[in-house]
Amino acid sequence: MKPVVAIVGRPNVGKSTLFNKLIGKRLSIVDDTPGVTRDRIFGECEWLGNQLVLIDTGGIEPESEDVILSQMRRQANLAIESAEVIIFVCDLRSGVTAADTEIAAMLRKSSKPVVLCINKLDSIGDTPPEFYEFYNLGLGDPIGVSSIHGLGTGDLLDAVCENIADFDELSEDDDDSFKVAVIGKPNAGKSSLVNKIAGEERTIVSSVAGTTRDATDTLVENKYGKFTFIDTAGLRRKSRIDTNIEHYSVIRARMAIERANVCVIMIDGVEGFTEQDSKVAGLALEQGKGCIIAVNKWDAVEKDGQTMNRYRKKLMNDFSFMSYAPIIFISAKTGLRLDKLFELIKIVDNQNAMRISTGKLNDMLADAQARVQPPTDKGRRLKIYYITQASTRPPTFIEFVNRADLFHYSYQRYLENQIRDVFGLEGTPVRFVVRERGDDKK
Repeated sequence: MKPVVAIVGRPNVGKSTLFNKLIGKRLSIVDDTPGVTRDRIFGECEWLGNQLVLIDTGGIEPESEDVILSQMRRQANLAIESAEVIIFVCDLRSGVTAADTEIAAMLRKSSKPVVLCINKLDSIGDTPPEFYEFYNLGLGDPIGVSSIHGLGTGDLLDAVCENIADFDELSEDDDDSFKVAVIGKPNAGKSSLVNKIAGEERTIVSSVAGTTRDATDTLVENKYGKFTFIDTAGLRRKSRIDTNIEHYSVIRARMAIERANVCVIMIDGVEGFTEQDSKVAGLALEQGKGCIIAVNKWDAVEKDGQTMNRYRKKLMNDFSFMSYAPIIFISAKTGLRLDKLFELIKIVDNQNAMRISTGKLNDMLADAQARVQPPTDKGRRLKIYYITQASTRPPTFIEFVNRADLFHYSYQRYLENQIRDVFGLEGTPVRFVVRERGDDKK
């Protein structure tokens, strides 16, 4: 899990400009009007080999009774609570203001490491006298930067990294459990599933959509092995994210998917498939995770002898982009088929990490090309010289060809199906990298 760094401060001190400079792209809106950034915006930053997640927050106005400004203060507090380190940005030209003093007091109460950043320095070498005024905030040595020009940002990131105790501990899990993210739209029963598996009320369960705001881990050990279940907030479509809490929940859910190797995509069996279910599954697909489609609340579905077959057939059509994912019908309330779910998680995790020898792959390739010849275009036929596996999670294969433009999507799909027929790869996406022979740049 990458450490989270929150950038906070009063309005119009240059937080968004600094954020954009650190992540290397213009993501936050930058404007001279105070309060332009209202929701938290996040991006990734790398410094000296360390990966950070940066959050740009709206300006904090401690004493304001304005509704929008109070919401901005609330969402900034949420970012502070979830961050490992806080960058507190002040404006050199304005000096220490009453708002700065109140924000500093709030940050000291948080007990989080704070790096005091003084923005809008024209040069780093000559420190103006007013710079030393910021020592009065009681947050240690300030670091001067120019967020527009990038001056001093290296020293700032050095200080941030020094305040993160152990990157290895944050970025890598030291246990050998199966990492499982339970994802889905709100109120699909994700928390109920985790609680049933854990045998205790580990996460808050409520019929009100959006109760779970953060990602929490539950370690379970049983006869099937050790499992770390990551319960996540329900993922809504962007147009429905109308509160600050939900905005940050989506960030944490994405990070939970990144940490996991297998995603259990929860479907509300009573409500049935919705467009948002496919959006949620798409997040797991983008990150190359093994996936299981779990239809929950199956005990509450009215059934006849063909209900499951009809439901499965419809889901296979709805999730046609994820046809490799196994489908299981469960009940988090009664525990129906949870034993089978554990078995599927182990299978999918192993398939996602499968490595296939080059020899076996090329035997498969020869048989596949003998059955269906590669496509031609204007007299030129595609030649696939050989195939090799480059990496796992997900299984990624490099195919060396004479001309990449002849390797049509339809033939790639055919080869993917042949690989799956021979080697399985149930529940995991497969990726192809096409290279022309002798071209080391692709």
